[in-house]
Amino acid sequence: MSQFIKHWKSHIVTLLLITGLIFAYLLIFHSKSELRVYNPSDFNPELVDASVQNVIENHRVADFELLNQNGKTITQKDYANKIYVTDFFFTRCPSICPIMSNNMEQLQKIFRDDAEVMFLSISVTPELDSIPILKAYAEKHSVIDGKWNITTGEKKHIYNLARKSYFAVVNEGDGGIQDFIHTPNFILVDRQKQIRGVYDGTKDEEIERLTNDINFLKK
Repeated sequence: MSQFIKHWKSHIVTLLLITGLIFAYLLIFHSKSELRVYNPSDFNPELVDASVQNVIENHRVADFELLNQNGKTITQKDYANKIYVTDFFFTRCPSICPIMSNNMEQLQKIFRDDAEVMFLSISVTPELDSIPILKAYAEKHSVIDGKWNITTGEKKHIYNLARKSYFAVVNEGDGGIQDFIHTPNFILVDRQKQIRGVYDGTKDEEIERLTNDINFLKK
């Protein structure tokens, strides 16, 4: 009888362990399956244009027209049906930009052979960041043409993208050459042009989280 009890106790323990593992898996899967969609109302109002601050659903990033490091016009069509990461920077930035660009370069290495994933960097000082300057910056960070576009464009258009689409720039409002204060944020955009994540592009653990979320969206 004691052997019988021991036998069933062993089976019960095994069953409980399996049940626990299944529960943990479902908990993790359920959590990741709810990778949220961000709307303007989810961001710090300082980053959002007043005209869209109260939008609580159905936000999509707007179409854009920019020039990349090769002088090629880049539009939303180049990113159609892609998962991509956007950031705002300027080439003369002495503080967070080098770290951000190095981390974007690492992401490019991770997804180098993955045609579903692309990257987009937008200069907040288009008056200073000419095509040749962007080209040199791209070469410094081993940018792969067609994979990662380092871009400039018309200042008002960039402002609208920053404040009405991606929410990664604060406006100082002095009208000067450098009147944008960009954040260290990397913005993850899905195939439907929805924002699915915001990450500190200067932190290794955030880059790991971003990598995992990109892989999740790919599934």
